[in-house]
Formats: sequence, structure tokens, C-alpha cells
Amino acid sequence: MDENVLFDVTRQALLISVQLSAPLLIVALVAGVVIGLFQALTSVQEMTLTFVPKVGLMLAVFWVSMTFMTGTLASFFTDLLIPMIAGGR
Repeated sequence: MDENVLFDVTRQALLISVQLSAPLLIVALVAGVVIGLFQALTSVQEMTLTFVPKVGLMLAVFWVSMTFMTGTLASFFTDLLIPMIAGGR
């Protein structure tokens, strides 16, 4: 395998990992900021208030975007990695 091919596959794998993790991380960030603002405005400092809604929202987004994540990973493997392993590239 040429090192240029290795770098290209690594770059594509990192791009796909960013695409797959972005929805969950964005939801966690937005939920954290909203809950933090709510806590700052109301002076409520309860630890479960930050944890439970954030985890619930992340589970909901994961459930909704699961087909996108599965399709992206499956196409990456079937279009790029499996042909390379089989010697087609």
C-alpha cells in the first residue's frame, strides 16, 4: 500500500468520525448552554438538572440519526475499505 493511499484513507476516516459525532456533540453543547443559563438565572445548582436532560437529548438524537450513522459507516466500509482489503485498489 502506498503511503498516499494510507493518508487519504485516514483523512476520510477522520472526516467520517467528525460527521458521525457532530450531531451528538452539538446537542450536548446546546443543552449544556441552555441548562447552564437556566441555572445561572434561577440560582438552582442541582447536578442532576444538567445530567439527565443532556443524556436524554443525546439518546433521542442518537436514535433519530442512527440510520444516517449506519449508512455512512456501511458505505465507507463497502466502498473503500473492503475493496482495499480484497486487493481491488
